[in-house]
Amino acid sequence: MEQLAFTLEPREPRRRTYTVTELNGQLRALLEGEFSDIWVGGEISGCRIPASGHCYFTLKDHEAQLKCVCYRSSLRYLKVKPQDGMAVLVRGRLDLYEARGEVQMLVEALEPQGHGALQFAFEQLKKKLAAEGLFERERKRVLPKYPQRIGIITSSTGAVIRDMANVLARRFPGVHVRLYPATVQGEGSVEQVCRALEFFSLSSWAEVVILARGGGSLEDLYTFNEEAVARAIVASRVPVISAIGHETDFTIADFVADLRAPTPSAAAELVICTREQVFEQLSVFDHKLTQSVRYRVAMSARRLHQQGVERASSVLHRAIGRRLQRVDELDYNLRRTVNLRISFARKRLEEKSKRLRDLDLRLRLSAARRRLESSEAKLRVLVGVRISRSRGLLEPLIAHVTQLSPLRILERGYAIVSDARGLIVKGPEDAPKDSVIDVRLAKGKIRAKVT
Repeated sequence: MEQLAFTLEPREPRRRTYTVTELNGQLRALLEGEFSDIWVGGEISGCRIPASGHCYFTLKDHEAQLKCVCYRSSLRYLKVKPQDGMAVLVRGRLDLYEARGEVQMLVEALEPQGHGALQFAFEQLKKKLAAEGLFERERKRVLPKYPQRIGIITSSTGAVIRDMANVLARRFPGVHVRLYPATVQGEGSVEQVCRALEFFSLSSWAEVVILARGGGSLEDLYTFNEEAVARAIVASRVPVISAIGHETDFTIADFVADLRAPTPSAAAELVICTREQVFEQLSVFDHKLTQSVRYRVAMSARRLHQQGVERASSVLHRAIGRRLQRVDELDYNLRRTVNLRISFARKRLEEKSKRLRDLDLRLRLSAARRRLESSEAKLRVLVGVRISRSRGLLEPLIAHVTQLSPLRILERGYAIVSDARGLIVKGPEDAPKDSVIDVRLAKGKIRAKVT
């Protein structure tokens, strides 16, 4: 038999080419078929609900993470709403978001599984520091009422520092602000924040420090839940205001700081009053000073009136002289007291003027000085009127006592008769016959013999 020889030619494998859309479509069908009803456990992070009403978050453990979405139609029936830091079991199906080629889980049910790792660490550190007394009100320092130098620790980029600078400039133009730029999230942020707190503590430049950051998830804010940052705040020699996140966000830094502000902008509002409030306080001080001087003058006038002429006697002239001398002394003391108070008021005004000179308060202080000088002039006029009125009251009394003097009686024709011993003759028996008597007249004296 004739043998046949066959030669086999190698064939090229048939090549299958997919478009991205086709491949993603097949992957999506595969995922839907194999993972249509599954449970997955993990910790929620980066939870957000945009205007659409859908909830987006990341489910993660210590090695991996999975994108999740819970549509509004499913979210409304969840008894427990997703929150950052929650450890949960979620039920749903895997899906491929073809527009980005991302695998995501469509969540239909959610069950909480206790605290997440970050939340557990937060609570654990909070209990530890509270047991040490670091949250106690007695430990916290009082913030300066009118700080002139304010330190801020935050990122040099972003809206936080711009918003705070705008608020401070609007409330009190001219206040000195120094920014220590620091990373407030991620790797190295803890060390930078601690260095910033140490800088302001050792330099003694700032009178108060604001530690600020915008809002974010529990992970975003966790720099301020670190023990190192909390102890750096406690160790600071300068009062610290914590302004982390939004009003509903709480961190360990909020509890150990000397004051917690709900937002960074609110911290700028709380750290210093407005310039108008300072002007109002100066006006109140000026009014109180004027009232005090008027009260002192009224009390001095009352004492002067009470120390007037209380009796008229043979030593009336000396008594009047002593009271006039007392009036002079009261006048001197009153003027001296007024001058001292005016000098003290001027000194206080000059001190406040010096403190506010850099803040462009010259017009306000000039007006205050004019009011003080006007009050001084009115006070001097008032003192002069009081003294004149007191002297006017004394002169009629002097004239009245003078009218009652025995010498005035002699001028009307009466005489005073005394015997040789100088005793007053009151009846005939005091001047027997042939005795010598002296008769005192209004002008001169007569010696006579009784016949």
